[in-house]
Amino acid sequence: MKLRNRNRSVLVADSGSTKTDWVLLDEMGRKSFQTQGLNPVLMPEEAMVDILRCELLPELPDDGNFEVFFYGAGVRPDQLEKMNEAFQKAFAAGSPFAAIAPHSTLHTPHVTLHAASDLLGAARALCDHSEGIACILGTGSNSCLFDGEKIVKNTPALGYIIGDEGSGTALGKAFLNAIFKGLLPAELRDDFLRESGLSLDDIIHKVYREPMPNRFLASTSLYMSRHLDNEALKTLVIDSFRRFFRHNIVPYDRRELAVNFVGSIAANYEKLLREAAEKEGFEVGKILSKPIDALCEYHKGEA
Repeated sequence: MKLRNRNRSVLVADSGSTKTDWVLLDEMGRKSFQTQGLNPVLMPEEAMVDILRCELLPELPDDGNFEVFFYGAGVRPDQLEKMNEAFQKAFAAGSPFAAIAPHSTLHTPHVTLHAASDLLGAARALCDHSEGIACILGTGSNSCLFDGEKIVKNTPALGYIIGDEGSGTALGKAFLNAIFKGLLPAELRDDFLRESGLSLDDIIHKVYREPMPNRFLASTSLYMSRHLDNEALKTLVIDSFRRFFRHNIVPYDRRELAVNFVGSIAANYEKLLREAAEKEGFEVGKILSKPIDALCEYHKGEA
């Protein structure tokens, strides 16, 4: 199989802690693929280098210059040096499969990294170069006021224990609290336990004894989304979204701006999210399940 050879290619990435969506833009067109997630806060540099070498590089042309626009969870200013070191080391080492590449002359690819937070990625995907309010509503939640070029204000998300209103984790906490404290019908509780195969003891163990309880809590939103014909559950979801607007969007004091969202929770609960916004005096604009396509459009001039 002939490998592509290109002097300059653009890579756009949207990364969470679990997986990274990549798109390669070059003269051959567009190529999409996934690797494991890259989170510099949660992962040592060596682990990121291994993922880049073993999962990213085999997907790329064997040489050339790569301009990488990487948006990810955990990409804070104090982590930029660590991110750049990981990319430089991975590309300098080359693919672990380079030795068996079917051509005689191998070249070391060069990379230029532009790394930024997933929140800036959401803002660029949702607002392009216009002013607006951009939000992430997935397992966790976040928001910002964007001036068309940069984030000018951010209500702190504060994480799933003391923040993340409206997120999948927040929905899960509210749901489990309600079914076990009698705020939702007993038949809903019994059906959830039967379908999930869990007991109350199992749930307590997953939340308080197992790693990443936020992911478990957020996973219950899949069940919730299928039972919104229950008016009490529907109200619980709307109330969670209303708290998101009150706690995170009101502080921007920009009610004339549409509020835009990216993330699985926003996409799956779009109707109720728009209803909650209306009750709080806001208008919802764009809702995207994933930002990667819009980010490619944003960066297409770089290719």
